[in-house]
Amino acid sequence: MSILDKTKIGNSVQINLELSKDRLTKEVIDAVNVSSVAKISDFRITDGKGIGVILKLSNGKEQWFFEDEIDLLDENGNVIKKINIKTENSNFIFDFLKGLNYENKNKVSELLNPFNFFIWLFVSFKDIF
Repeated sequence: MSILDKTKIGNSVQINLELSKDRLTKEVIDAVNVSSVAKISDFRITDGKGIGVILKLSNGKEQWFFEDEIDLLDENGNVIKKINIKTENSNFIFDFLKGLNYENKNKVSELLNPFNFFIWLFVSFKDIF
């Protein structure tokens, strides 16, 4: 579920300055320090996959943030807890591959073992999926 399903333009969010401080200007950091609550003015695609938000800050300026750099607020101004939902692509095989680790082999018998080769192959490809 993306941020588009949870909120809309005009809703208030809270900016997590620790996650975005390294890329912001001093003027934006000062505005966030005055008030970390901002209003969503628009949505933008960040890297072809993620959604970013353009926020209107306390000083009236607009700045974009990644989806994970903000916390959604309910109508009372309380932070809505983020729930990690597994993606549709998640299944047993991919979860199994993520848990695999490969240790370098030094013995010739270990290098020639087909089982070790397949573990190496799966571990090498797990980041692609």
